[in-house]
Amino acid sequence: MPTDPGPEETPESTGSIKDLILEQEEAASLIKNRSLLEPNEIVDEERIVGRDSQLTDITQHLRVAISNERPPNLFLYGPSGTGKSLIINAVCSNILELCESRDIRFGVIQMNCQNVGTLGSAVYELSRKVANDVGATVEVPEHGIPNKKKWRELYRLINEHYDTVVFILDELDMLVGRRDMEEPAFSRLLYQLSRAGSTDEITAQVSVTAITNDTKMMENVGSRALSSFTPEDVHFSDYDANQLREILWAREDAFHEGALSNDVIPLAAAFAAQTNGDARKAIDLMRTAGSIAEKANADQVREEHIREAQDKVEKNRVLEVTRGISTQKKLCLFATAAVARETGGAAKSPLGYRVYQYLTGTLDADQYHQETYVNKMKELTTYSLVETERKSQGPHSGSYLEFTFGENPNTIIETLREDSRLKDVHVDELRTVVRAQINQ
Repeated sequence: MPTDPGPEETPESTGSIKDLILEQEEAASLIKNRSLLEPNEIVDEERIVGRDSQLTDITQHLRVAISNERPPNLFLYGPSGTGKSLIINAVCSNILELCESRDIRFGVIQMNCQNVGTLGSAVYELSRKVANDVGATVEVPEHGIPNKKKWRELYRLINEHYDTVVFILDELDMLVGRRDMEEPAFSRLLYQLSRAGSTDEITAQVSVTAITNDTKMMENVGSRALSSFTPEDVHFSDYDANQLREILWAREDAFHEGALSNDVIPLAAAFAAQTNGDARKAIDLMRTAGSIAEKANADQVREEHIREAQDKVEKNRVLEVTRGISTQKKLCLFATAAVARETGGAAKSPLGYRVYQYLTGTLDADQYHQETYVNKMKELTTYSLVETERKSQGPHSGSYLEFTFGENPNTIIETLREDSRLKDVHVDELRTVVRAQINQ
């Protein structure tokens, strides 16, 4: 009877996993401090550049907390990667230290609303974050109880542990809640938190900072919430290429000395400047390029590594955004990107809709009216993938929306085609249809 030969040995499997790890560590000779290449890392204030006016405004608004006064509510808005979270976190971190030195119980509770589905989930998550911050326990269950009890538990935790608390609600516009409600969940959350100080249920001082990429979010806030929230607005504009270069130079010491060729930072900044001036993308490009260069055993990060990183980062971002959107939104985005690819970057809404009609017909999918198509494309502006601008066709011909993309339309198309429902779209036939519509 033949004996079991056991696992086949290869040159790669003769060494231990520990040896492999140590070999890889030795090969990774370009990046010295990876945390500096994490876009959401809270960095030292000397590394914060290009946001002096926003830093001054937010500091002026929140500084009253060190005198044990309630700071005003804030509304921070602007494109993704323009420093909104970075600045508010840096200011709050310093206020927290000053308050501790004055025996003021100041708290900062941050919640990203992107993956919080309902108002009840949001209230419980805030309670959980407060409890974690102060080392307490949430004394109500997450499910099976009315939201009113969750609110009472949140108020109890605040009253017992804080004199003043600032809630930072990042990507607040993503907290839509149940579709059958007349008012979105983010509006109801703003109403409850901002009026908390005027109720008998809470004695601590509560301030709310809402952060969004959607400049029109406040248009969807209900009248009650508007009257109680009344925030101070702070706008964050795109970074330009010069500011992005400064941001990257401020993190250059993430790499070993001499690890970057001279053209790397200017090229990464230029790529990011083309994508809404997104500092997160610029930093992500440097991190990805560094990893690519290390994997190739290169002695420096060079231009070709940045270019390869650009393709990878673009595709990853599109994947991240499109993974959770509905099939109908994917069809709308796919059709519009197909038009933009042939026109050099912009797509008129009537053209995009006709290509959308072709796609839904080809795939035997539900087909919506043009108004719904336009609304779904407008919703996609929240993700900073697409921007809209109303254009006129002339004094007697009405107007239309023009869609432009922050990422390469071809990257969007290729990424969306990884969805099994869109694999049946014939690429050459789609191009023929798009060109025929453009030439009409």
